[in-house]
Amino acid sequence: AAKIPFRLREKQALLTFEDEEVAQRLAKIGKHTVDLEQPVDVKVVPFTLEMGFKFKLSVTISGTKILVSEIPELPIPEEWMRDKLELNFYKTVRGGGGEIENVSYDQQAGTAVITFLTPGASKNFVRWTQYPFFVKESWYRLSVSPVFTSNLEHFQPFCGVSKKTILLTGIQELEEGEESIQDMIEIHFQKPSNGGGEIENIKYVSNAATCVCFEE
Repeated sequence: AAKIPFRLREKQALLTFEDEEVAQRLAKIGKHTVDLEQPVDVKVVPFTLEMGFKFKLSVTISGTKILVSEIPELPIPEEWMRDKLELNFYKTVRGGGGEIENVSYDQQAGTAVITFLTPGASKNFVRWTQYPFFVKESWYRLSVSPVFTSNLEHFQPFCGVSKKTILLTGIQELEEGEESIQDMIEIHFQKPSNGGGEIENIKYVSNAATCVCFEE
C-alpha cells in the first residue's frame, strides 16, 4: 500500500477511530473541553491530507543496448576508438556478441552505448560486469551494464480524506509530559459520554513537528 505523509505540527494531535461515525460526529461538534489536569478548549477539524500525486513507473531493460563505461582515455581518434569497440563486442564469444547497429561513444565521459541489431542480444551481456578490451598492444577491462528505459503512466493529483481521523488543534502548553497529555486526550475521546469511541491510533506532539504516514 502507498504511504501518504502528513506533517503534524506542534501542539496538535491526530486521532483515528474504529468507527468513522464517531470521527464525523466529533468534527461536527467542533469545539471540545478536555480535562488535561485543567480544562482546555480544543478544536476538532476534519482531517484532510495535503495535495499529492499518484503515478505508475515502469522500468524496462533494453534488449538491444548495453552501456560500456571506464573506456580508457587514449591518444587515438574518436572514430578509431568507436571502431575498436564495435569490433570488440561484435567478436565477443563469451557474451554472445552479434551484429552491431550503432556505437554512440562519448570520449569525455569514457562511455559508449552499443546497439545490436538482434533483439535480445544485450541480455547475453548482463551476466558479466567486465569485459576485456585490447587496444594499442594493451589489455583493459571495461564495465558493462544494462540500459534502462523508464515510463511514467497514470499521473494524477489527489487529495486524500480520512473519514475515521480527526485533527485536534489549539492544545495549550502544559507542564505535563507529551505522553501524559496524549493519554489524557485518548481517555477523553474514548468516552461515549464525550461523543467518543474506540481509538485505533493517536499521535500528539508538543514541541516539534513530526511526519506521520497513512496507508492508501
